[in-house]
Amino acid sequence: MGLHAAAMEAITAYTGLSQAAFFTILALMVVVYKAVCGMYVDPDDLDKKATVNATPLVPAEPVQLGDVTEEQLRAYDGSDPSKPLLMAIKGQIYDVSLSRMFYGPGGPYALFAGRDASRALALMSFDPRDLTGNIEGLSESELEVLQDWEYKFMEKYVKVGQIVPEGTRTDVKDKSQ
Repeated sequence: MGLHAAAMEAITAYTGLSQAAFFTILALMVVVYKAVCGMYVDPDDLDKKATVNATPLVPAEPVQLGDVTEEQLRAYDGSDPSKPLLMAIKGQIYDVSLSRMFYGPGGPYALFAGRDASRALALMSFDPRDLTGNIEGLSESELEVLQDWEYKFMEKYVKVGQIVPEGTRTDVKDKSQ
């Protein structure tokens, strides 16, 4: 009992805090330490996790569709994970499977998948009524925005086909299955 009483007197003498305040602060410091340490991964643990999951994710080879109708393009909206994720700009279809986190189900741009999103991109709109390839009536600045989007897609994604009018094309060569 003498050691306990001496420790309590020392805490008050050295810190100027009551015993309750001292132990409350000490407990908070331990919690903060554990929280901060939990944010960082030990480099040894990182190496172990890297060797366990060492199989790299290799994206499938883009499927060349050729000419498809807008209705056929809708089958590539990400609802079937075995099919590539496609979208079109100005009638040109691009494989956006590499950006599934953006264009796939639940992604911020998921409504563009399986569609010609030219008008929506030009207007920077998420309105479903703007999900069309019709760019008539757009202003010069909106057409420039659309052109910028098209350049980005041409640079980042593989062109796999083009949209043709309904009734022009009926069979789609899907090599992803």
